[in-house]
Amino acid sequence: MQASNTPHLVVHRSLNVEGESCPYPEVYTLDALRDMHPGEVLEVIADCPQSFINIPAAVAREGHRLRHQVQIGACRYFYIEVGSSGSETPASG
Repeated sequence: MQASNTPHLVVHRSLNVEGESCPYPEVYTLDALRDMHPGEVLEVIADCPQSFINIPAAVAREGHRLRHQVQIGACRYFYIEVGSSGSETPASG
């Protein structure tokens, strides 16, 4: 299902977390991204309203890029590009 304003993206993997409550959509999304290569795109389909906030925040925190998102009915489709390094943590001190 692609909305008319959705940019053309090659999706390398799709993850459907419909029916899952938080924190599982975020956890499953981050797990899937760890198994992918930089530049690949993960499509995540979620219907948990809290995940509409948590998934973009977690993706950015882990160094990935949310390329696009679209709402279709109760579901939100996220298109996430895998970053070059999954979890960069700044040095403390």
